[in-house]
Amino acid sequence: MGLSHLSTIHVERIASITSAVVTVETNGEGFCEITSDAVAFLQRAAAKDGVLLLFLRHTSASLVIQENADPDVQTDLVTALKRLAPADAGWVHQVEGPDDMPAHIKAMLTGACLHVPVAGGKMQLGTWQGIYVAEHRARPHAREVVLQFLGVCEEA
Repeated sequence: MGLSHLSTIHVERIASITSAVVTVETNGEGFCEITSDAVAFLQRAAAKDGVLLLFLRHTSASLVIQENADPDVQTDLVTALKRLAPADAGWVHQVEGPDDMPAHIKAMLTGACLHVPVAGGKMQLGTWQGIYVAEHRARPHAREVVLQFLGVCEEA
């Protein structure tokens, strides 16, 4: 049985709700890293301690936290998602083409929202973690991600 250790508990009152939208131009199926956009948003918001919420306004793409060190990870993830929801599986819904229903399934599996703790103005991501828009459609799209920081900001 493993050991666990709870860190010191820090309490802050939410003093600010700051929002913005980032538009991500995808190149078709694959991953677009938006970690730097999230960092820039937190800097402009003068975020200190709280939580960053991210919400994708689409049903055929998703948001994920994944490894950002080796691009082979994203290649293998695209392959895995294609195996889980192939375009040629005889889907009934094909209004926007054969990749439409598989894109909805992949988005349902991976999700449209994330939340990341922020401490000292920095996201508490792990060493090899990045935030990505996962495009599940074959052709490029403009995807909107709502960024919202809830917490304490630096005083002006």
